[in-house]
This record gives sequence, C-alpha cells and structure tokens, in this order.
Amino acid sequence: MLELISNNAWLAWVLVAILCLIVELGSGDLFVICFSIGALFASATSALGLGLVPQIIVFAVVSFLSIYFFRPAAKRWLHRNDEDRPSNADALMGRTGRVSETIEAGGYGRVAIDGDDWKAVSADGQAIAKDTTVRVVGRDSIILTVAPVT
Repeated sequence: MLELISNNAWLAWVLVAILCLIVELGSGDLFVICFSIGALFASATSALGLGLVPQIIVFAVVSFLSIYFFRPAAKRWLHRNDEDRPSNADALMGRTGRVSETIEAGGYGRVAIDGDDWKAVSADGQAIAKDTTVRVVGRDSIILTVAPVT
C-alpha cells in the first residue's frame, strides 16, 4: 500500500493544486494560487521519481517564490489602469437611468439603472415624471440624487 502511494504521489500533488485553485475562486486575492503553482511543480518533481523530501522542498520554494514574484506581478496586471476603481453605489455617479416611480416634489421616487431600482430624490426639489431619463449627480447612503437629462 505504501508503495502504491509513493508511486502515485504526483496525483496527490495534482489534487492539492486543484483544491488550492478551488479555494482561490472563493478568495480572489491571488494568494492561494501560489500554493497551487508550488503543488504543480512538486507533482513534476514526483513524476521525475524524486523522493518525498525533494518534493516538499520544491513545493515550499516554488510557493514562496510565487508569493513574492508571481502574485505582485499578477495583481499589477489584473488591476492595471484601475487607480480609482469605484465600487457599489459610487460606481453609479454620472450614470443615466429611467424614473420608474414618479419622484415627488421635495419627496422620494425610484430610478432604474441597469436593472436595479434605487430610491431617489430630485436635485432641485422639483417633481420628475415617470419614464424621464435622469443622471445621477449625488448620493446620500443608498438614496440617489438625480437631475433630468436635457
């Protein structure tokens, strides 16, 4: 049994690599993928017939090198030109949408933007009729401030 395991250690390393890739899908910070790379190199070491100690050393060294060289380069490449990446409600600033529920003068209504319906107020306090195209000019928490597009 021990001989079977040692003869197929490469397969165990491949399974470790796959599990690391699955965990990486959940985190997305390109950290766990470095261990996956290390496991793939350890699998190749095993396939070459080297023992368990060289496999572990290769795994550790390649994982370490991946963390310090591959990860920063990959993050720079994936996030290039993204110095100011707005997210969530900040990404709505300047976008246009359609009034889905009349915005009452001095009150609230609703605006549809990309299939999402947001609570909104008029920038000038005037009523805005349903189906009017509006632009997001501000926000207060999750309440958008909109103005009609002219």
